[in-house]
Parts: sequence; structure tokens; C-alpha cells
Amino acid sequence: MLANNVWPLGSNKEGGPYNNGLIQPLVNCNFEGDLCLLSGPIVTVNWKVDSGQKWTVPIGGGVGSNFHLGKLPVNTGIDAYYNVVRPEYGANWKIRAQVQFMFPK
Repeated sequence: MLANNVWPLGSNKEGGPYNNGLIQPLVNCNFEGDLCLLSGPIVTVNWKVDSGQKWTVPIGGGVGSNFHLGKLPVNTGIDAYYNVVRPEYGANWKIRAQVQFMFPK
């Protein structure tokens, strides 16, 4: 699980121009053959806007795999999330693709 909140250290009346947070639960289920199911939706909140517009809450997941390019290990994944809660003009869907080159010692 990853969680954080970012706010300014300013001292004006409104507490600054932003106050945003996120929560990211991470789930990974590995199978034989280097295939895995994964889910890491990023739930966000903007504490400075009206109550009905604060949250973006996605649900979904995807698949990933580890393999080697020669001797170099590579971690890949693709996942999709539907935003069941979102601000009025927020996106309905998010698709994320990743490629990580790993350099072990």
C-alpha cells in the first residue's frame, strides 16, 4: 500500500492552492511461467474542491510477465481501470502499460 498527501507550507487564509492525496493498494498474484495478475489502482482526492468532486476511485487490474532479453531481466505489465467515482469532468477509464529493465548486482 502506498499513501501520501501533499499540501503547501504557506500561511495564507485558504491554506494554499492545493491539498491532494492518494492511496494505492498493490496486489500481485504470481503463476508458473512468470505470468502474474496485478492490480494497483490509484485512488486520488482533492480536499480543496466541492464534496461531490473530491474523489477518483478506480477498479480493475491486468496481467504482467517477467522475462529476459539476453541476460537482462525485464518486468512488463498492462492494466485497465474504470473510475467508478470521479469528478464531473474526470476520465471514465485509465489504461497503464509498463516496461521495467532491471539491473541486478
